Amino acid sequence: MSSTKQLSIAAFMMRHGHHVAAWRHPQTDLESNPFKVFRQQVQSAERACLDAVFFADSLALTGGVPALEPLTLLSALAASTEKIGLIGTATTTYNEPYTVARQFASLDQISEGRAGWNLVTSDNAAEAANFGRDQHVAHAARYERAREFHQVVTGLWDSWEDGALINDKDGGRLVDPAKLRKLNHRGPHFAVAGPLNVSRSPQGRPVVVQAGGSEAGRDLAAATAEVVFTAQPSLAKAQDFYRDMTRRVVAHGRSPESLKVMPGLFAVVGRSQGEADDKFGELQRLIEPKAGLALLGRMIGNFDLSGYPLDGPLPDLPQTQDGQRSRQQLLTDLAQGENLTIRQLYERIAGGRGHFTVVGTAQAVADQMQAWFEQEAADGFNFMAPALPGGLDDFLSLVVPELQRRGLFRTAYHGTTLREHLGL
Repeated sequence: MSSTKQLSIAAFMMRHGHHVAAWRHPQTDLESNPFKVFRQQVQSAERACLDAVFFADSLALTGGVPALEPLTLLSALAASTEKIGLIGTATTTYNEPYTVARQFASLDQISEGRAGWNLVTSDNAAEAANFGRDQHVAHAARYERAREFHQVVTGLWDSWEDGALINDKDGGRLVDPAKLRKLNHRGPHFAVAGPLNVSRSPQGRPVVVQAGGSEAGRDLAAATAEVVFTAQPSLAKAQDFYRDMTRRVVAHGRSPESLKVMPGLFAVVGRSQGEADDKFGELQRLIEPKAGLALLGRMIGNFDLSGYPLDGPLPDLPQTQDGQRSRQQLLTDLAQGENLTIRQLYERIAGGRGHFTVVGTAQAVADQMQAWFEQEAADGFNFMAPALPGGLDDFLSLVVPELQRRGLFRTAYHGTTLREHLGL
């Protein structure tokens, strides 16, 4: 089946892959420079014409896995690629808006219009101690700060109008002062004069991405974002989320087409169902109970589960005030709905962490992607490779060609900027 409208696909990159045991997989390269691993994988994603690659971030050591700072990494990747979009995360809780505006405007210049900013409010309470705080900023306060932070950043990006940089050697004019303006922002959280000292990029300004799933997160996304990443475990829940975001976007006076909804997709792909099952089973057997328990504890709001029996039920949880409210609710519903033990629950989320999960052939994965796309559950997907490099390579070499055969995904880039790739 062909379609005039096509999927958007990003690759959500993690050092070893998304499965909690990916680093133990026999094919995982632990010795090479991480940048070299990412460069090879991102170049492969570009050859497959993916819209973008996406890097999350944490300002604390999480799960014992070291990670490169994403803006530095993406700047290096910009020089190693030509077309693929480059989306990185920067928190509004432990940064300043002028710095973030300058960093992403610089990345947008370096990449010639391929940058995207994933706006988050820091769900990891451990970050607070790295910034002189005894406690993490409360959920409501984080989102209040985030709204103003976004206002300042976008205002700084717009302090340069199109054509402000004129480069008139004969006339002795580098900049048209009529097209450059100060921001002079003063609000509850920030006082920023501006203008930004980085000029406008080929795509106007970086794409804004948001990933919050709580009530406050959804409303922030509807008001500010152009792409929303979300964790939805089933078609029905994804459709509910899609309808809700459409309603919220319209309520904010925006067109529904101004926001792309891209759920996470964790897929293990094989040339047969048996091969896919074997690949997934190998990863599942490598899960260390301690690691699985730690992952689950973080996902449900930094709750210590070490004192509870692994083969007993998930205990009643206090609603997290600092961590991932939406993910806590998702996992609590999953455990109660299927009567899962703690062990069964961490095994269930060891790969996708609550995101939509498919284990099967390229045709089976493409069927699910097509169903979600055509039944108004998704505009595209943020693909989460089980392990690198094999997991992403399987998706790019098997699933993407299948989607292309169905007319659901491009066979060549038709633009040069991230906005053009996403149809924004």
